Amino acid sequence: MSLTGMTIQTSKLSDPAVRAFVTAVNAHDREGFLSILAPGATMADDGTDRDLADWIEREIFASNGHMEVDNESNRGRDLLTHYRNDTWGEMRTRWHFEVEDDGRISRFETGQA
Repeated sequence: MSLTGMTIQTSKLSDPAVRAFVTAVNAHDREGFLSILAPGATMADDGTDRDLADWIEREIFASNGHMEVDNESNRGRDLLTHYRNDTWGEMRTRWHFEVEDDGRISRFETGQA
């Protein structure tokens, strides 16, 4: 089934931090991406904690990562997306974000959906 036209526009995502995260990924805006992360932010991929700087370089910036959001839940902090990059192609992924009181992301977790 084609999901064209069924995705949520990034500008319509409910959580401002998550919206900024997706916007930065899709614009390949490393500075914007890093500015939305809280100091000491952490992440996990498929249940395993990863080195944040290494992972974002490999999986997002060096490989032209792009997210199309199909669904959001948990006040916009859980996403179901089609994620693609030059390394792995396209896959359905889930994302979970923990957002601090200052509006920055302290942790995100992703994995295949």
